[in-house]
Amino acid sequence: MSAEAHDAAGGARLSEHERRLLDEFLAENRLFYGPDPEIMRHHALSPRTAAEERALGAGLAPSRINLVRERISAALNEVFSMVEQTGVAPGAKWGDLVSAIFTEAGDLSQIGPQGIAGFAAVCHYPIRFIRKYWMNDPSVGVREGDAFIHNDSRYGNIHNTDQSMIMPLFHDGEIVCWLAATIHEGECGAIEPGGMPSIAESKYDEGLKMCPFKCAENFRLKRDLVNFLQNSVRDPKLQLFDMKVKLHAVIRMRERMLAIIGEFGHDCVVATLRTTLEDTEAEVKRRIAELPDGTVRLNTFIDGDLREHILAKFPLEITVKGNRMTFDFRGACPELTNRSVNTAVASLKSALSSCMLLYVWPDLPVNQAAFSPIEVVTNRNSLVDPSDEAPNAMSLIPLFRALSTPSQVMAKFNYCLPRRYTAINASHYNQPATFVYGGLTQHIEITGNFCADINGCGAGGREDNDGEHAMSPSFGAFADTGEFELAEEELPFVRLVAQQLTKDRVGFGKQRGGMGYEQVVAVKGSDMFGFMTGQCGALHPSAYGLFGGYACPAYPLAKIKDVNVFDVLATHPERVKFSMIDLMNEQAIPGARYVMQDAGLPFELAGQGEVYMICQGSGGGYGDVLERDPGLVMQDVEEGLLSPRLAREIYFVAFDEQTLVADNAATSAARAVEREARKQRGVPFDAFCAAWVKPGPDPALPYLGAWGPNDGPIIATPPGGPRSVMPPDDVKGIFVSNPKDRRIAELEARVAALEKEMASRRA
Repeated sequence: MSAEAHDAAGGARLSEHERRLLDEFLAENRLFYGPDPEIMRHHALSPRTAAEERALGAGLAPSRINLVRERISAALNEVFSMVEQTGVAPGAKWGDLVSAIFTEAGDLSQIGPQGIAGFAAVCHYPIRFIRKYWMNDPSVGVREGDAFIHNDSRYGNIHNTDQSMIMPLFHDGEIVCWLAATIHEGECGAIEPGGMPSIAESKYDEGLKMCPFKCAENFRLKRDLVNFLQNSVRDPKLQLFDMKVKLHAVIRMRERMLAIIGEFGHDCVVATLRTTLEDTEAEVKRRIAELPDGTVRLNTFIDGDLREHILAKFPLEITVKGNRMTFDFRGACPELTNRSVNTAVASLKSALSSCMLLYVWPDLPVNQAAFSPIEVVTNRNSLVDPSDEAPNAMSLIPLFRALSTPSQVMAKFNYCLPRRYTAINASHYNQPATFVYGGLTQHIEITGNFCADINGCGAGGREDNDGEHAMSPSFGAFADTGEFELAEEELPFVRLVAQQLTKDRVGFGKQRGGMGYEQVVAVKGSDMFGFMTGQCGALHPSAYGLFGGYACPAYPLAKIKDVNVFDVLATHPERVKFSMIDLMNEQAIPGARYVMQDAGLPFELAGQGEVYMICQGSGGGYGDVLERDPGLVMQDVEEGLLSPRLAREIYFVAFDEQTLVADNAATSAARAVEREARKQRGVPFDAFCAAWVKPGPDPALPYLGAWGPNDGPIIATPPGGPRSVMPPDDVKGIFVSNPKDRRIAELEARVAALEKEMASRRA
């Protein structure tokens, strides 16, 4: 409490001397530097600094600024390649990283051309923290050669698996800018291996929670701190090596920037970084102003919290008025105080910004200004704006929605524009499936991380073309899916099926979504190794269609337990089909236990030869299926992506089974019949609402979020718990009981009922 706050709280009025002494005492004896709401809730650009005013006042030519910008881009690209080639983490090898440069005030100005924008879009928060709290602290300070590390999303990051190395760049004794390199490291010492614990019930289960702190001085890592971090994770080699990689990456960036300053001058670099931001912000405001005024809404639902089924509302309402745009998330699911799927609002904004830059305005420079003019409204203590105490290790569940829903809403605004900046597209698949793994390898090393198959999701159908198959993750356009043979050399599992495109599991439409692929794996060479997964979408589709297109299917996870598939392959190979559908439908292995479950799997040890199966998803479809070119339907059948049955049932294409040649006349007739049938099935809108709309969710449904208007009351019915209704301005976190406790209670009740029945029979 400051002296002013002491007076305002009713304390005795202090003299000027007493006020100064109290302020000095409080400044020197602060208990804890927690996340600063003034920093964490502010995503707009900082005001110009005096140095920026001076540099911009010099009137530099745009051509010169553009030349400096290109030099910086080349330097960032070099650093990206350096980290990708030398990093130890799987994420480094497959492009889940970024190199970035920030202004002296901490605003993100540029990233490497191939980087993951979301990783950098949250790094301005820790830089602002460092500037505010450590810059003038005599025990910390910021000097040339210092470097800071951080990973805690409460101070600015996507989630705790991402670790950032941040270095100030000094010239003539002044900080010119800040340099950063971020990698999805994976293992961070959490309650489950791999860094993304689905069973975390508090933030204290999440492993490393590094607020920004100094880890290097004089361009050298402080080995005592490195040792502390190594001692806190399952893979000390990974922690050490990638800290070195990131440090030397920002040192290389520093060298390149000093060369640019030497050639073009200090003020030219400062002006370039600021001009890049201001030009981008002005262009975003111009693009918002050309949109029609109005409001468009989209409600999506998360069907699991990685521990049990729920139906959690994830709404988005975008309003445009003049050159103002507001993203409104009111009505979202309340904070789940003991589930790991909450996301910090700063992380949410980063994902929203990434979506706009990837799918709506991909021609804009990737920097902080691209989202700076956009306002974000939330309910506090909701899934997308929780308290700092809420766990958020698997924040990707709502963040992946934030990486797709804005583009779906913006499609309605952009459709009428005479000029667009990219093709309108249905949703990219937004719940990437991957195996997070951990345990003892065949080389007797302890490890934990995730697989690169997360990076191959199907793209949504576009207004002018089909979606691309297994193109990229929703969060970045340049990430790779890796070489699985290399992974199998390091890790004790074999991919029985790797990246096999799915059949029929697609978002149908005039332009269909791109396919995902299957992954079928089994452990070999270790009795202490296992898997978890971290996605939803087993019951409710996550990637919606657009303008009449179908959503992607639901994707559960499947397992074959109590079997060693390698023994079966050696003795009866005909019983093992290399297809998730065939394995689960035929169930041809005697004595095996076949399991179908949620897409989310808490970590479990896998017996050698037990089979685990996941399916990467499809993008949503675009447009009416009855308008799809019959030739394209036949091409999908010929390529094994679509069954003949669905070609008839969904697309109403008539064709020859032997030649796969479409009969256009018969197809037109079949589609005309179906259009008439649609009219017969249809009902007037008011009649539909009268039969369909209910006053509230079914009492048995584990529903969480607003039911009526998104600015109305919030309903929460946690699994196994009572229903509560909260005013939107006073949302409370929801505590969810343990699924095992609920199961035990259920079984105890059954035992009690049976005992009562037995007693009555004896009587």
